[in-house]
Parts: sequence; structure tokens; C-alpha cells
Amino acid sequence: MAKMNFGGVDENVVTREEFTLEKARDVLKDETIAIIGYGVQGPGQALNLRDNGFNVIVGQRSPSKSYDKAIADGFVPGETLFSVEEAAEKGTIIQYLLSDAAQIDLWPTIKKQLTPGKALYFSHGFAVTYNDRTGIVPPEGVDVILVAPKGSGTSLRRMFVAGRGLNSSYAIHQDATGKAFDRVVALGIGIGSGYLFETTFQKEVYSDLTGERGTLMGAIQGIFEAQYSVLRDRGHSPSEAFNETVEELTQSLMPLVAENGMDWMYANCSTTAQRGALDWKDKFRDAVLPVFNDLYDSVAAGNEAQKSIDSNSQPDYREKLEEELKELHESEMWRAGKVVRGLRPENN
Repeated sequence: MAKMNFGGVDENVVTREEFTLEKARDVLKDETIAIIGYGVQGPGQALNLRDNGFNVIVGQRSPSKSYDKAIADGFVPGETLFSVEEAAEKGTIIQYLLSDAAQIDLWPTIKKQLTPGKALYFSHGFAVTYNDRTGIVPPEGVDVILVAPKGSGTSLRRMFVAGRGLNSSYAIHQDATGKAFDRVVALGIGIGSGYLFETTFQKEVYSDLTGERGTLMGAIQGIFEAQYSVLRDRGHSPSEAFNETVEELTQSLMPLVAENGMDWMYANCSTTAQRGALDWKDKFRDAVLPVFNDLYDSVAAGNEAQKSIDSNSQPDYREKLEEELKELHESEMWRAGKVVRGLRPENN
């Protein structure tokens, strides 16, 4: 672990040069990694670990689409694919990658298999941080660790296949064996992290829930909708409104920001764009800052967690979710987006 300076602040980070894949394999050479759940994070982490030479098994209920996907990905029933309970029994490291709601439901099953010396691994701090709401309190005698990739399991896998890495945070909630640090970092390297930065379970979930509701998904969709609506109401065509709102951002500007930073973008755009961006950025910041403070307060108070638990536990949750997603899918903006994406040169 090394200290690195980020904007004047020192942080603990682990790089792949410092903690090599070979070292990770050596640390985990006697471990059986049981991936519990094969939905959002499960496939990417399982496949990357397997391809990197670790002993990986999957626990997933059958019949289910996720069970079939695991088979299609090369996991073999009775050999590397088992029921949740059997995989948890066999695993020395249990990667608990079910949805937050499903983790609550299956916790009694998992807890029975947490014998001393094992490790319980999460990719989200939700269950442990809000244990007064989830009931998930790991027993003494097991390591409780976290590696949270800063992206979806799909992105983790795609970047791994492309020879790249997705940055992840790591945390140790309970070090019962004295091996928790080596275990968590080895797993982080094994799943294909670009580098690992230190956090806590609480900070991970607070930042994650804020980010998802904020700039990663909620806020950006709200901004898209607002600008698109203004352009359409002022007489611009769907194509023009979508291109100026979404396409130019995602296809032209964001890749450059990812490569060089927003400061570079400001320095390398037209003088008209520079002037306008500098004049208006503070107005947007000041307008949304109170919203972000309200959001963070709601996350810290557990309100967002409770909403998630309550909604996900409803028997008609999936049906209601599909209706909400259908409304988004069928909106004019994203119908225009589908046409625009189809006109990209690589699709013709």
C-alpha cells in the first residue's frame, strides 16, 4: 500500500505494479471463491477471477435465467456451479453479490456457512452499514471485506477483455484472521481493478448512493430531459435536440474528458464555448448544490436505503419497475437516441 497525492490530499492506494497478479494468486492459492449471485456484478467478477487463474465456483438458484447464463459462461453444474447453500458451504471466501434485497432474504442461509476463518466479501457497503434495517450482522471469526468496482459488472468485464482495468475501492470491516488486507487486495487485483483506493463500508455506500442518484444516473438524466425539452419547445427537431444534448457529450466530449480531464476540455474548445461554459457553470453548481446536500442527508439518514428495501420487497416490484422503465424507453428523447445511434458510421 502506498500514499498517493490527489489534489493535495494523501490517500492509501494499491496498484497492480505494487501488488502483482502473481502475488494475488499466491495469496489465494488455497482459497475457493464462491460467487453468490450471478446477476449484475457476479458474471464480471467470476469470469475475470476464473480467467486470471483463481479457483471460482458459482452459487445460483435453479431454475433461473442467471443459472442458465452461468452455464453458458462455462460453469458446470455439480463441478463449478451449485445451489447457493452448497456453494457457500464449499467456499472459503464468499462473495455476496446478490441485490441488496436478495441479500436480506438469503442471509440466514449464508450466515450458517460462515465458519471461523472464512471471508465474507461484498461489493457494496449497504448490507453492513444499514444492518439495523437489513439484519445482516456478520459473526465474529470471519473476515468482512469489500471491493467495489466503480462501474457495472458489464463494464468490469469489457475493460478486462480489452486489457484495461476498472478502478475499485476496498475496505476492511472485520479482520478476524489477520489476513484480511492480503485477501481483499488479492481479490481486487483478481477481478481486474485498475487500482484500489481505501474507504470504509459506510463511506462506500454513502458515496455510491449519492453518485447513482446524482451525476452517474439520476441528475444526468434529469439534466438531459430539461435541456432536450427546452430545445424541442423552442422549435428544434428531435435529432438536433438529441445530438446537442446527449450525442455530442457521450461520443465526442466525455471520451476526451476521461482521457485528459475537464480542465483540458475547457482549454481546448472554441473561445465561444469557453466563455459560455465559464459563465454558466457556477449558476448550475449553485442551483443543484442544495439538491445534492439534501440527497446526501437522505442517504446518511438511511432514508434512501429504506426506500430501496421497501420497494424491492413488494411482490409487484418488477411489474412497477418495468412500467417506469417503459416510460423512459418510450420517451421521445430516447426513441430519437435509438435512431441516432443507428446512424453512427460503425453501424452502417
